[in-house]
Amino acid sequence: MTTLLEIAYKAVDDKNAQDIVVLNMEGVSLIADQFIICHANSERQVQAIAREVSDKAAENNFEVKRVEGLETGRWVLVDLGDVVVHVFHKDERGYYNLEKLWGDAPLLKMADEQ
Repeated sequence: MTTLLEIAYKAVDDKNAQDIVVLNMEGVSLIADQFIICHANSERQVQAIAREVSDKAAENNFEVKRVEGLETGRWVLVDLGDVVVHVFHKDERGYYNLEKLWGDAPLLKMADEQ
């Protein structure tokens, strides 16, 4: 059985998200078990990645709790419950620097990462 994390990761990867990072938030934050952080080079691509994550989660019977920021396409948060996906425009990612903010969260290596 494919996990929610695997579905979300594959969705961002399939839409050519850049610099995909998966953080294990267990024991670090009560918000979610994992964060996926990635970026794209245009607002349209940010929106396409976020929609793909939502669509694939729903197709696999996972609840999409909320999607925020889709209209502007600068930072879209897709809340899937245990997994939260942050899709940034490349210009915003460095500014918010979630990897540093959550620096105590260990990185997870996904099976199909190069």
